[in-house]
Amino acid sequence: MARGRLRIYLGAAPGVGKTYAMLSEAHRRIERGTDCVVAFVEHHDRPRTEVMLHGLEEIPRRELEYRGAVFTEMDVDAVLARRPQVALVDELPHTNIPGSRNAKRWQDVQELLAAGIDVVSTVNIQHLESLGDVVESITGVRQQETVPDEVVRRADQIELVDMSPQALRRRMAHGNIYQPDKVDAALSNYFRPGNLTALRELALLWVADRVDEYLNAYRSEHRVSKIWGSRERIVVGLTGGPEGRTLIRRAARLAEKGAGGEVLAVYVARSDGLNSASPKELAVQRTLVEDLGGTYHHVVGDDVPAALLDFARGVNATQIVLGVSRRSSWQYVFGPGVGATVARDSGPDLDVHLITHDEAGKGRLPLGRSARLGRSRLIWGRLTGVLGPVLLTWLLTSAAPEVGLANDMLLYLALTVAAALLGGLLPALTSAVVGSLLLNWFFTPPVHTLTIADPKNIVAIAIFVGVAVSVASVVDLAARRTQQATRLRAESEILSFLAGSVLRGETSLEALLERVRETFGMESVALLERADDVAPWTCAGSVGPRPCQTPERADVDVPVGDHMTLALSGRVLPASDRRVLAAFAAQAAVVLDRQRLQQEADQAKELAEGNRIRTALLAAVSHDLRTPLAGIKASVSSLRSDDVEWSEQDRAELLEAIEAGADRLDHLVGNLLDMSRLQTGTVTPIVREADLDEVVPMALGGVPEDSVELDIPETLPMVNVDKGLLERVVANVVENAVKYSPADNPVLVKASSMADRVEVRVVDRGPGVPDEAKERIFEPFQRYGDSPRGAGVGLGLAVARGFAEAMGGTLTAEDTPGGGLTMVLTLPTAPGRRPGRPDRPAAVTS
Repeated sequence: MARGRLRIYLGAAPGVGKTYAMLSEAHRRIERGTDCVVAFVEHHDRPRTEVMLHGLEEIPRRELEYRGAVFTEMDVDAVLARRPQVALVDELPHTNIPGSRNAKRWQDVQELLAAGIDVVSTVNIQHLESLGDVVESITGVRQQETVPDEVVRRADQIELVDMSPQALRRRMAHGNIYQPDKVDAALSNYFRPGNLTALRELALLWVADRVDEYLNAYRSEHRVSKIWGSRERIVVGLTGGPEGRTLIRRAARLAEKGAGGEVLAVYVARSDGLNSASPKELAVQRTLVEDLGGTYHHVVGDDVPAALLDFARGVNATQIVLGVSRRSSWQYVFGPGVGATVARDSGPDLDVHLITHDEAGKGRLPLGRSARLGRSRLIWGRLTGVLGPVLLTWLLTSAAPEVGLANDMLLYLALTVAAALLGGLLPALTSAVVGSLLLNWFFTPPVHTLTIADPKNIVAIAIFVGVAVSVASVVDLAARRTQQATRLRAESEILSFLAGSVLRGETSLEALLERVRETFGMESVALLERADDVAPWTCAGSVGPRPCQTPERADVDVPVGDHMTLALSGRVLPASDRRVLAAFAAQAAVVLDRQRLQQEADQAKELAEGNRIRTALLAAVSHDLRTPLAGIKASVSSLRSDDVEWSEQDRAELLEAIEAGADRLDHLVGNLLDMSRLQTGTVTPIVREADLDEVVPMALGGVPEDSVELDIPETLPMVNVDKGLLERVVANVVENAVKYSPADNPVLVKASSMADRVEVRVVDRGPGVPDEAKERIFEPFQRYGDSPRGAGVGLGLAVARGFAEAMGGTLTAEDTPGGGLTMVLTLPTAPGRRPGRPDRPAAVTS
């Protein structure tokens, strides 16, 4: 059955029109032919709301008596029996009267949704659980009736019912909300303009955050990479220099100009650790941005402009704030700089602000873009670019001076290409410059001068430099594309794993967190959660040594909703990796919810099993225990009677009946107690070596003489058992066999050894049990066939199997050849075999 859909009308305060809007929606749906009923709506004597109830079918409420008064609540059973398409349930956070089906009305709504019924409900912002402290600080009133945020957040639709504080106070003054005698107190206390304005802001911001979540989910689901400027998100690029404080304050002012503006400060660190900023300055800037209501992020990226743009597009930012470059004029020969590159590659969706500051133009070492080639390749490329031309010149001048200028150029060009293939652009340029100078000095006429006599040689050298730059650019582009392809392949494999784990229904949170730790090379991973914005963080699951206890201590933290985050420690991740990490974080939250639901289901199953056992126990007590008690009471009453003179034989028979009833009671109570011990897991066997020929005969005291035949060889090995439990097992099995076996066919109890086990077989010639019922007879409170109610409570075999398994043995049922049932008890043997004792017979009869 498909789960019902939940629609919630959210308001800032009572009286804004939530119930009126809900009833208007009900009338619209009824006009469209929808089966809609009123499960519970309270009009609070408001005339317009009461009028809206006309024409709507109302489910009768349930009456409950509490402390001498009668109250009405929603009748969940009546609504489920009526099974409408849509049910209207007002005041979702309401606390039900004690004795109701559920403690809270939102729990009633969950039942309706689970039954496939759509629900339309209402909530005020002050009743959200996470906002309790905030609302109390605003209004001075602590809300006692609350609803978990997750219940409201999971609603399929949330519609804000808004009204200005002035209009709401006018409605209050006109008597449209409260009775006239309560209006003045309400206007001067809870409904003050400041309170209503603050509550209205809370409602607007909360709904805006939910809309933002829905938007991000939609963009992720439909893989929308284009930036949608639905709200202002401003990314501040920090370098770790003192100008960062100026940039953060400027970004905060920009955010204040837009509705719901958000500031995200990001520092891009190089993977090789070079040119890292001062940790102290970054800590100051992090504190500043958090004080201004923004967030701080630390990512890794060798290509700083690309990392900034990846991060901005990943968070759906609309603006980027950067400082004017600190480079000196001569340093622009290494490239246009981060600001110019970001502005060039940002596209039409991102606005880039370059902010002037006091550090502009004071000089800064340029950041290379070739770190993607690897440290060893860079070293060999630089050696080739600097020393290669010198070594080649020495070889050509000493070993082959007459090769010719054209061949000399080709050799230098080959060396430049080699430098480009190894180290990228900078080593290739170095090789080209050094090689062209050496080529001009040693091999271009006139030699030993930097002048060139033939103009054709100038063209050749220019082509030589152009080819070197082109080859180096191609190598750099190929390395970049290779790195992107490798990263995309890794991301696709990770996302494929996540999708597969969802389809397989894997529910191990630790396994998923371990996968996160291995995938991103982290030291530890923890999933943290808290009840509300001010509650302390708790760890729902972690892997690795010394997991983080708060997000502030983590190297990387990814929020999952309002009160959950995935915290990783070990290293800072690149901006591009955070997208995949966000998918892991969302899956971890899903796995945690699934685990908790499974635990609740297991607990419910245990409770249901316990209820079934208790029900059966009550049935057994109501009849099987009362029968012997009635017999004992009748016999005792007869003996105490003064009206009848009993003979000695009659007195003996009555006393015998009392003794038989007491023995039967003792047996029944013993089985009940044993079954309760098995159900609660308190059976702890004391396993020691024992002889079967000593234990088994002691278990036959409760059966008639000549009803059992024993066949226990004296050469059997000793067994590792609890003597008391083994005696109970054999006694219950033998008594059951004697009960069903004909009087002229004694039950056979024989034992044999096989490998490391000893097998005890209890053979009867009774009616037997069909194969489909052989396992069912070992369940509690089971009687087979037409056994009378007085034949026991059906626990004997269940207790016997439970005790056998507690000792490491088994108890199964087989057919007896020729008719009947054979119980097979298998027990573990003790090390070694005991010697035979010829003075004891091999078989005895009881």
